[in-house]
Amino acid sequence: MNKRKKGDKQSSWPRLLTLALYIVFTLIPLYWLLNTSLKTNEETLAVFTMWPNQPTLDNYKVIFTDASWYSGYINSIIYVAINTVLSLLVALPAAYGFSRYRFLGDKHMFFWLLTNRMTPPAVFLLPFFQLYSTVGLMDTHIAVALAHMLFNVPLAVWILEGFMSGVPREIDETAYIDGFSFPRFFMRIFLPLIKSGVGVTAFFCFMFSWVELLLARTLTSVNAKPISAIMTRTASAAGMDWGILAAAGVLTIIPGALVIWFVRNHIAKGFAMGRV
Repeated sequence: MNKRKKGDKQSSWPRLLTLALYIVFTLIPLYWLLNTSLKTNEETLAVFTMWPNQPTLDNYKVIFTDASWYSGYINSIIYVAINTVLSLLVALPAAYGFSRYRFLGDKHMFFWLLTNRMTPPAVFLLPFFQLYSTVGLMDTHIAVALAHMLFNVPLAVWILEGFMSGVPREIDETAYIDGFSFPRFFMRIFLPLIKSGVGVTAFFCFMFSWVELLLARTLTSVNAKPISAIMTRTASAAGMDWGILAAAGVLTIIPGALVIWFVRNHIAKGFAMGRV
């Protein structure tokens, strides 16, 4: 027994070392981003330092005082929230239909949904631009949210269908026998059973819409300009404004980190149970 325990401890050292190295290399870019955000451009370009010689919050002050910067964050949060809610509202009944019913061409339609998710956003850029220019949706939050739904809804249906297929159909039949209407059954019985799948789906919808740049930048100009598009503004004839760009990057990470924190348990279950 003692020899076995000693052997287990010795064999665990390479794993712990590998894990430690992985964590270090993962955190280095985040640390360097934070480090650069606390420096002036002169210090960033002049010398290599592991920590700012004279830490400054001026870069963050610019973001919180310049209307174009903080409005970019607000615009991004608005259309990302709209997109996530609408994607779930559309995907939930669609995924339920795919998981509970069989109809002519269901597999082909399911595959067709996934092909939309695989298509590069640039393919749909011109059609969206012409359509929104015609109907007057250019430079609005709903325009970006609807465009992102083209990619998020197929992914949401695919993930949710995997979770719903794991719920026995006998539960549906029992609820109908007990006199539950479909909306009441779906909201009070079925939805709590797949809440992990809903959390995972909301996370992926949020992250795609939050980091997507091409559609968000092209379909907006002033009123709904997202932070991802405003960050490209730091390049000028004088060079890159590295400090402000790094500060904006740090603040951009925070919403995604908060979402991960709130749905962390659902994500863990999603990797174990669903199509993640």
